Amino acid sequence: MKIEQLYTNCLAQGAYYIESNGVAAVIDPLREVEQYINLANERGATIHYIFETHFHADFVSGHLTLAKKTGAPIIFGPNAETDFECIVAEDGQEFRLGDLRIRVLHTPGHTMESTTYLLLNSSGEPHAIFTGDTLFLGDVGRPDLAQKATSMTQEDLAGILFDSLRQKLMPLPDHVIVYPGHGAGSACGKNMSKETVGWLGEQKSTNYALRSDMTKEEFIREVTDGLAPPPAYFPENVRLNREGYAHIDELLDQGNRPLSIEEVTTLTEENKALILDVRHQRDFVQAHIPGSIFIGLDGTFAPWVGAIIKDVHTPIILLCPQNREAEAITRLARIGFDHVLGYVNGGIHAWAESHPTAQLESITADELERRLQTDKLPIVDVRKEGEYQSEHLSDALNLPLDTIEASLERFPQSPFFLHCAGGYRSVIAASLLKRHGNHHVIDIQGGFSALKQTSIPKTDYICPSML
Repeated sequence: MKIEQLYTNCLAQGAYYIESNGVAAVIDPLREVEQYINLANERGATIHYIFETHFHADFVSGHLTLAKKTGAPIIFGPNAETDFECIVAEDGQEFRLGDLRIRVLHTPGHTMESTTYLLLNSSGEPHAIFTGDTLFLGDVGRPDLAQKATSMTQEDLAGILFDSLRQKLMPLPDHVIVYPGHGAGSACGKNMSKETVGWLGEQKSTNYALRSDMTKEEFIREVTDGLAPPPAYFPENVRLNREGYAHIDELLDQGNRPLSIEEVTTLTEENKALILDVRHQRDFVQAHIPGSIFIGLDGTFAPWVGAIIKDVHTPIILLCPQNREAEAITRLARIGFDHVLGYVNGGIHAWAESHPTAQLESITADELERRLQTDKLPIVDVRKEGEYQSEHLSDALNLPLDTIEASLERFPQSPFFLHCAGGYRSVIAASLLKRHGNHHVIDIQGGFSALKQTSIPKTDYICPSML
């Protein structure tokens, strides 16, 4: 028996390869599927099944492409309705995988088709569960994402999830391994662990949502409390996963082509296309195309693209580090941004030969400390509210990055300092502000991590209940 978790940090997503006696299955594959095919080929195995735990909202699955390339059937749990051929399994149905069996456990609540797959070993004993977005380590799936597809409220779905957990998963033995669909950083839950593999017994004792003395009413209240609005691209990803999509090879052919500076200027006229700068933030600071948005490949790229660019159908022109164009297109495609027109041929240097570039003023934390002695400019902190509450500069205003476009009028209209935690999000924020005409921003390199080393006054958040 072989189980391999193929974890993608950018999406905090786990796909799974399971194999026994040369027969393999893949659970929740990403859109670029060669990694699963190559793994099977290296081991002399054949992929017989593709299991989907539910219709994913945070990424476009590779189920259709993998089925096309391998001939393996796609399997969903009960209630799934698709526009393509698949097996809609019954609750309790089993699929043979070499010496192993995979049993379908219908666990609705996150969505109504959500399914956990129970792996039985060669002796028929429970070995592991692949829980998708039903159960995470430290949390459970949020129950608000499927409301538009049903007539139920998030409270209705939370109640169904309560029953699923207690009737299908909690009765399983404590030694069962838990392989979740996501870890910390995913927007599909709110309290996930950084660990990506655990044991069910551990979750029964530490996961707030699995408390044995918890009532359904308490569960509903706790699971629905504090849910942030889901990213705008989620519904489109669900649609693509249910109805179908272009294969990744087609998107690479479409988007991985050089565009001349003349083509770029024509395509960006009247906002027909957006220039997305995916270089490192220090390169954007030094020189960038006016009006472009920065979201670097070396940060949490895909989730921030989905949070910042509201329409997945936006035509995109890439400004890339050399030889990373295909990577950028692939990572955009993972979240349904399928309309990459090409990339700026020759990069920023080619642009600068005939067009002006823009710069972002950026200073170190030590320079800020010196300047604040004589220059009391406003300071804006674009970290999340929880980060800000934990500790922040005493005079800083908190305007989180993910709400920035709704907060444009709250930003100072004269020079001000801007920081995040490490220097990535602040440059995203600065690029958005500059695109909207606010050119007064001064970025702080290294963010709060660097600011903590200075003597600039700071405030620790004190919970009101502790007073």
